[in-house]
Amino acid sequence: MAHSVFNTISRSMATVLLGITLAFGSVSPTIAQELSPDHLALARKYVDITDGAQIYETTLIQTGISTMRTLLSQNPTIAEPVSAVIGDVIKTYAENKGELFDQFARIYALRFTVDELNQAVAFYESDVGRKLTASGRQINVDLQAVMQVFKANLNVEFFAKVRAELRAKGIEL
Repeated sequence: MAHSVFNTISRSMATVLLGITLAFGSVSPTIAQELSPDHLALARKYVDITDGAQIYETTLIQTGISTMRTLLSQNPTIAEPVSAVIGDVIKTYAENKGELFDQFARIYALRFTVDELNQAVAFYESDVGRKLTASGRQINVDLQAVMQVFKANLNVEFFAKVRAELRAKGIEL
């Protein structure tokens, strides 16, 4: 019994460690080093100029919509006050974008040298870079549509191929 509990705990710990490794990558000496204010500022500039999809604002709006759906499913008659309150709450979060983007910048500064960030910033300040940033949101919408069609087709084709292979092995479903 104790051995079984130990194995379960060990497997759980291994799963958690694997998840952390997959989420954050391996811990490198770069993380231990302190980043210069100039390095962080350059990384923050990169984050700011590549935010064509306005990720923070989009996330706030999506969260507001989700909250509204949940609340209205509980009481559909309160749509107007819920909408007003959600708008007010979104405004309170709107000023916190800088804190999140500073965290993003730190991640970029850990992964890229000052020279690499300078090159990236130069690209995104070019005409092509600005066009790429400006069209990023629509490109993502288009890519998601393509992926939905691909996934739907893949599900059907994949299932059919597996069934055919099983049938070839004498297994009928």
